Amino acid sequence: MTAHKASPLGGRLVSWPVMLLAPLAVICGVLILRRLIFGIGAVAALNGGYPWGLWIAFDLLVGTGFACGGWALAWAVYVFNRGEYHPLVRPALLASLFGYSLGGLSITIDVGRYWNLPYFYIPGFFNTNSVLFETAVCMTIYIGVMALEFAPVVFERFGWKKALKHLNKVMFFIISLGALLPTMHQSSMGSLMISAGYKVHPLWQSYELLPLLSLLTAFIMGFSIVTFEGSLVQAGLKGRGPNERSLFTKLSAITQVLLVLFLVLRFGELLWHNKTGYLFVGGLSMLFGAALWRLSYSLLAFNPGGGYHYFPAAQEVLISMGFVAIEVCAYILLIRLLPVLPALGSVHKNYQAEVKHEPTHHH
Repeated sequence: MTAHKASPLGGRLVSWPVMLLAPLAVICGVLILRRLIFGIGAVAALNGGYPWGLWIAFDLLVGTGFACGGWALAWAVYVFNRGEYHPLVRPALLASLFGYSLGGLSITIDVGRYWNLPYFYIPGFFNTNSVLFETAVCMTIYIGVMALEFAPVVFERFGWKKALKHLNKVMFFIISLGALLPTMHQSSMGSLMISAGYKVHPLWQSYELLPLLSLLTAFIMGFSIVTFEGSLVQAGLKGRGPNERSLFTKLSAITQVLLVLFLVLRFGELLWHNKTGYLFVGGLSMLFGAALWRLSYSLLAFNPGGGYHYFPAAQEVLISMGFVAIEVCAYILLIRLLPVLPALGSVHKNYQAEVKHEPTHHH
């Protein structure tokens, strides 16, 4: 595999996007503190019928889906040996690390008695029959794995060559674990709502395919977010960075194939179980994307009965917006300080070398 040199972006740390989003991050921190002190009812509209709301449906299910860029690229680069995508790995991994960490934080503030969370890590209290247990274990370990995968960036920045050498010796195992764990818990995120049974609308409930469809949406969102974030970075660099447009075009083609597979399975399940009649019921929306699909089966199409209703409180929305603001601000700061983005000209260096050695044809 060809190694690609990375370098810090440099520039002003306090740029206009940071100044614009920093207030949202501060508000988020204040509201989380309020929730921890005064209870979940002080900031959330959750109730007995809707114990899960925006923080789980959006921050966790959608948020970790958008954080699958590093995992999706790990499969493309290390499993399928597509080394051409290697320049995109570090930026995607950084975004994934933030996305999963904030998803874990959303679980923490969503748990009613958060002070009991340490029991989760004590073997005598393990509930191995729970899908939630498997999801939480995999996510917790995966956050640590991503931190180890990203550690070479920090080691390079501070010149810790010896530590980098030792870490590289076991990196193959770390990467393998990083490719495996999200495959487990992303599929389990679909299994979570199987237990809700009839409370999830029949159009969205699927006892056979929810785990597989959830895994497919993880790949779709993972590749899509790499293309989206990379395009934003390139637009911000205004042509000063390496041109990665060809890589984004190839990723878009892969995403289209996965999307077609998702739609075939999705509508095939509807036809197989004679659910097509639900498509014409008023008030239901069709698929607008993988994120909307996850929101639909986990929240929009959920009806616990008993007269319960749920609409997120303003504080819940502000906390979710704050999570996004924190991730964007931290991402901007770290790409300026650490060697995350490919150095100028490094993306196509290997292609130039290949062209140089290609036989020339004379006419």
